[in-house]
Amino acid sequence: MLTLTENASTIVKTITVQTTGTETGGLRISSPAAESVDLSVAVAGSPEPSDSVVEVAGARVFLEENAAVVLDDKILDAEVDEAGAVRFAIGEQTPLQN
Repeated sequence: MLTLTENASTIVKTITVQTTGTETGGLRISSPAAESVDLSVAVAGSPEPSDSVVEVAGARVFLEENAAVVLDDKILDAEVDEAGAVRFAIGEQTPLQN
């Protein structure tokens, strides 16, 4: 299952609350096909019925079925640059992160 770093959790929660005005929304990650690494990210007020939900420290990430397959053994990190833009990065989990 996808895991989130502390930075990613903080940023996802902040973006979600600022965009939706609630703490029940999340960041939805989707992919056009299970074998595709092309991922789309959008803020969503709630998960779709078939989404997997990852919740860490109040941050919620909704994974569309294809994205859940692609991100199963990954870790999501995030940072905000000096201009205020958010950059997400996906890395491999190490055995200690599981």
